[in-house]
This record gives sequence, structure tokens and C-alpha cells, in this order.
Amino acid sequence: MPSDPGAAPVDPEASPPRRRGAGRNLPAAIGVGLGLGALLLLSLFVVPIAIVPLVGLGLVLGTFECVRALDNGGLRVPLVPVLVGAVGMVVSTEVFGVDGLVVSMAVSISVVLVWRVLEATGLATARDVAAGVFTLAWVPFLGCFVLLLHSQPNGAFLVLLALVVPIMNDIGGYIAGVLFGAHPMAPRISPKKSWEGFFGSMLFGTGSAVAIITLWIDHPWWIGLVIGPVLVLLSTCGDLAESLLKRDLGIKDMGTLLPGHGGVLDRIDSMLLAAPATFILLEVLTP
Repeated sequence: MPSDPGAAPVDPEASPPRRRGAGRNLPAAIGVGLGLGALLLLSLFVVPIAIVPLVGLGLVLGTFECVRALDNGGLRVPLVPVLVGAVGMVVSTEVFGVDGLVVSMAVSISVVLVWRVLEATGLATARDVAAGVFTLAWVPFLGCFVLLLHSQPNGAFLVLLALVVPIMNDIGGYIAGVLFGAHPMAPRISPKKSWEGFFGSMLFGTGSAVAIITLWIDHPWWIGLVIGPVLVLLSTCGDLAESLLKRDLGIKDMGTLLPGHGGVLDRIDSMLLAAPATFILLEVLTP
């Protein structure tokens, strides 16, 4: 049909109006989230010994997803030594604490280097080793700080602090973003994140930190005002960093195990930065 001569010209480069929709299966995401939350609370307060295998399983699955994702980008991370290294870090951290984590990380890196050199078939060995070290450092090393928190006095609530603030960061960001989101935060990395959502994340995350610190950990309320915004900022950076990595690798999600969320790594990405930050901040603020 011929175009209407009276109609305004259409700019082919104009961006479509920004939608405020969630862009995911919300009922599935809520159901999976509630199930994971119940499992976490059960392992922290009812069957505390279960926290170690639970953390270990999450880190092994996250490590596996990371290796598969990097393989999609042409990086051949040696799967066996990386997975064994993840398990070794969990066990060493639980038994020997910080020293065990550091030593097991060093051993894992050495094994990955030797393994990849022995099976080298081209000139990409250096890239593959770097990708293996990145995987070990990002997922099992940072994740083991959850076990370091758990080993301290009142450890169950310290773990709750490190994990609940990133969760509330997501919830607050989602609610504020859907209701008020209009100004994209990083449109080239994650188009659905908005500054309005970030302020919602800051409100929910800081509020939860203050509540946990004062009600259950028995520290001054101002410590929550310090830890909360730092964890929200790091959680947001963790989300954006994973989004950037997925965009670079040309994938939507790191996995498909958790309906409405993607993979395990899509669920714990922000927590991987929050756990060591919580450990360090508490060491500094409450020595």
C-alpha cells in the first residue's frame, strides 16, 4: 500500500520506546527463588553441616557453567583440573581456613597450567590458561568466602548478611525498575538496568543490611549503613560484569538449570563479590 503523504517521516535509526517489562518468567523465578531461600535457611539454621556440601555443589555447578560458556567463546579451559580445584578449595577452606584457601588456589593454578601445556595443540595455550585462572578466581575462590564467614562466631547470620543483601539488591532493583525505570544505567551492557532500579536496590539492600546487623549480629547500626551500600554497589557491578561477559561470548544465560533465572552462575554472580567484601569489611570495622 502507498504510504500516507501526510504522515510524519520515520527515522530508521530511532530507538524503540523502552519497555519496563521484566523480560523473564516471573512465576518460575519467584518459585525457584523461594525454594533456594528455604534451602539456604534450612542449611544455616536447621542442619548447619549441610552448608558445606551446599556451597560446594553451587560452586562446582557455577564453575562448570563458566567453563562451558568460555568454550562457547573459543577458550578451552581444562575442565577436570578446574572442577577438582573447586572441590579442593571448598574442602581446604572448611578444614584450614584462609591458609587452606590460598594454598589450594595456588595448587589449582599450577595444575591447570601444567595440564593445558601437556595437552597443547596450538598457540592458544596462554589464553586458555588465563581463562582457567579466571574461572578459578571468579567462582570457587570468591565463593569460598561464604565458608570463611560461616566458620566465625555467629557465622550463620554473617552468611545471611552476605547473601541477603545481593538478593534484596535484585528485588529492589526489579521493583523500582519495573515501576519507575526510565533512565538506563548501562544500555550497552544491560539495557534493562536503570538508575531508578539502582536506587531501589540501594534502599532495599542497605535496609536489609542494617536490619541483620542490628537484630541478629548485635553490631552498631552504622556498620549496616557502611556495609549495605558497598555490597549493593559490588552486587550491581557483579551483575554488569557477568552481563558484559555473556554479551562478549554471545550467550543469553550461563546455564538453564534454574527456570526464570538461567544458570547457577546467573543466580550467584553478585554474591561472589559480596561474600569477600563482607568478610573484609567486618574484619576492618569489627576487628
